[in-house]
Amino acid sequence: MTGGAAAGVSGFLAVDSGGSGVRVVVGVPGRGPLAGCESGEPVRTGARGIDPGHLMEQLVPAARALAAEAGVERLTTAVLGAAGFATLGDALRAELPGALARHLGVRRVALVADAVTAYTGALGPRPGAVIAAGTGLIAIGTDLTGWRRADGWGHLLGDCGSGAWIGRAGLEAALRAHDGRDGGSARLLARAEEAFGPMPELPGRLYPRSDRAAVLASFAPQVAVCAPDDPVAAGILHAAARHMAESAAAVCPAAGEPLLALTGGLFKLGNPLLVPLERELAGRLPHARRVRAEGDPLHGCVRIATDLARDVLALPGDEKLLYVPPPQGD
Repeated sequence: MTGGAAAGVSGFLAVDSGGSGVRVVVGVPGRGPLAGCESGEPVRTGARGIDPGHLMEQLVPAARALAAEAGVERLTTAVLGAAGFATLGDALRAELPGALARHLGVRRVALVADAVTAYTGALGPRPGAVIAAGTGLIAIGTDLTGWRRADGWGHLLGDCGSGAWIGRAGLEAALRAHDGRDGGSARLLARAEEAFGPMPELPGRLYPRSDRAAVLASFAPQVAVCAPDDPVAAGILHAAARHMAESAAAVCPAAGEPLLALTGGLFKLGNPLLVPLERELAGRLPHARRVRAEGDPLHGCVRIATDLARDVLALPGDEKLLYVPPPQGD
């Protein structure tokens, strides 16, 4: 992304930190992103949660290089959207605003949960609800006075309807068929054996892995492939759609005509998931207006950065979800 020189102009830094790495853009309010890059190294987490030192090691050289590329003289505003920020963000809240001021001269900072950046990328500062679904799943909504979230509790305790949930249910049906129990699917068994080998070996291959959720989610597309001709696979996707709609109904504003959008890679499964989901959403949220998501979480970071720089941020603050500390240096 290059947008020509912007010498002497104050710019923003927008960062999307997730499980697959860190995406960074530098831009100017009113002109959008001018330069960007991506790393394949996720920010470490430890006893203190997300590691601010490791984040800054990646961020400082990237931000300086991108500002030079874009011709931006000063980075005055920074927005970080981070996966896990709501529960693992204490060290970021304590240290990152000061570190950004010292190393990059940033005065205004927003630290944001990835669910909020997904919401903002999809709908902007408008009342509504967003279902963000990939390996995991969370629903988030706002009436612009506060935030509500549902699920997002991880593949062991929740993420109901997510890629990991669908994949796990598909593999359970495969194992049922292998055992000769009711509820099994011979089609899913065949697909599972192609993907993972003999079923008795699956627990030993799966349980020791630290990326179990991603491995489970990798089987979700196979469930969707089987669904048109397999009632067990179709039933799994119908149940996933029901779970998604339940979460959306829990967070969507009850008054007015809120917007409702879907975002995330899981929806690439297509009609086997989308058709039952649309039916469930219509039944549970008839007052909500379905719209297409306008952008992704990085787009949401850029929107927040632009509004913060202009002092027109309309989204509600929340220490766990959208934290805006006092300007640095005041």
